[in-house]
Amino acid sequence: MRNQNKAYLYALAAVGCWSTVATAFKITLRHLDVWQMLLASSVAAVAVLAAILAVQGKWHLLREFHSADYRRSALAGLLNPFLYYSVLLTAYQLLPAQEAQSLNYTWSIVLVLMSAVFLRQHIRPASYAAVLLSYFGVLVIATHGRPWDLHFDDWPGVLLAVGSAFIWGGYWILNVRDRRDEVARLFLNFAFGAAYSLVAALLFSDPLRLPLAGLAGGAYIGLFEMAIPFAVWLRALNLSENAARVSNLVYLSPFLSLVFINFILRETVHPYTLVGLGFIIAGIFLQQWLSHRN
Repeated sequence: MRNQNKAYLYALAAVGCWSTVATAFKITLRHLDVWQMLLASSVAAVAVLAAILAVQGKWHLLREFHSADYRRSALAGLLNPFLYYSVLLTAYQLLPAQEAQSLNYTWSIVLVLMSAVFLRQHIRPASYAAVLLSYFGVLVIATHGRPWDLHFDDWPGVLLAVGSAFIWGGYWILNVRDRRDEVARLFLNFAFGAAYSLVAALLFSDPLRLPLAGLAGGAYIGLFEMAIPFAVWLRALNLSENAARVSNLVYLSPFLSLVFINFILRETVHPYTLVGLGFIIAGIFLQQWLSHRN
């Protein structure tokens, strides 16, 4: 029980971090473009993960990786952080924060579809009802509460926000059978991602013109979106007597995020956002319930 209580505390700390990042994205994008922001945040994440590796005494693991491991990390780093965050941040440029973060939350249901296709996992027919339920929520948000009109005010932003969930799904599929140490693997993935981000910033932006406010925002995102919460979340899962006990806490994040969006960004949280997000989360919970019945 003592370890379980610690697991809850670690999980809630990770959820608290993730709940702030939609707000941090929008604030930082006032000072940096997508490529500058991606570079600043990924470099900060690499620095934090390097420190965690040092504290845990795991630097030697990097020397034990084979060339195939480095190639796998090069591909993983291309997917996340590079492609995932470049697409997601562009969506945040185009959409209100409440819409971008809600649409991105379809990643959980995307994993169901991608697992069926790439991992040949059996998906019960009823699970597709969960998928439809979540994507009806996407439709509610994308049409601003008018799903019967099928009128999208900003369809490029919607496609990017939902598309980022598929990139995340691809990253998860790539890593699902990777048995390397999680922190060492994450460090190497992000090191490659930071290198890609530097090249992109040199080609499409100016990595040397980063105002202090933008650097601070990028560092915050690197620490509290990309690095620290993942390490803390892994700790919570390792301490928990049952992973499901802490896993469901992650679904507090989008609703807590709306609180920060409302009070810090001063975005009015619209009823259609709450309704659409409700459908998305309901579909996710339905899928989880069905998977436990298998």
